[in-house]
Amino acid sequence: MTDSYTLPEQVKLLTQNSQLKGLMTIIRDKDTPRADFIFYADRIIRLLVEEDKSITTPTGNDYKGIAFEGRICGVSIMRAGEAMEQGLRECCRSVRIGKILIQRDEETHEPKLYYSKLPKDIASRYVFLLDPMLATGGSAMQAVQVLLDNNVKEEHIIFLNLIGSPEGIDSFIAKYPKVKIVIGELDAGLNKDKYIVPGCGDFGCSDCHLPLFW
Repeated sequence: MTDSYTLPEQVKLLTQNSQLKGLMTIIRDKDTPRADFIFYADRIIRLLVEEDKSITTPTGNDYKGIAFEGRICGVSIMRAGEAMEQGLRECCRSVRIGKILIQRDEETHEPKLYYSKLPKDIASRYVFLLDPMLATGGSAMQAVQVLLDNNVKEEHIIFLNLIGSPEGIDSFIAKYPKVKIVIGELDAGLNKDKYIVPGCGDFGCSDCHLPLFW
């Protein structure tokens, strides 16, 4: 993470301990076998979903554990976001999952909605928006607008991603300041081709470790 960048208060960065660093090292390594990539990426995704909660035990002592916030559902930004669905289901077994497909328009180069299928009662739920990489933030912002158009409250959206860039976070927060972002690691930034560096490749690319659908 860049030392000069200050995370906005809406962004929760996972604790940068040796366990997380080890998992990230495995999924970033270009020589990691596909099966290992899937296994360890899934472990990080579960860390993103878990929410810290402090409670008091019958002995009167405090205990820091985890809990889940109210009625939730997941919405994956296809296709890379679908890689995060299994991790969410492992934490919340009966969770409902919606899907949004956004692709860049070849003429305007802007993100364009091609498909969406959401739970009918999504307006009454907290939504985990799933996308592993936050680069420019274009697709994620378009996906949030789809949720808002379906009467989801902005403050009920929690955007989960493994790796992000300062540029993407700043653009996203400027447009949707009430959305909470939970991120695994923050990278240095974007290169001239708008890819995150050092990054870990493209989760939705047929040439990377991860298949389009798990």
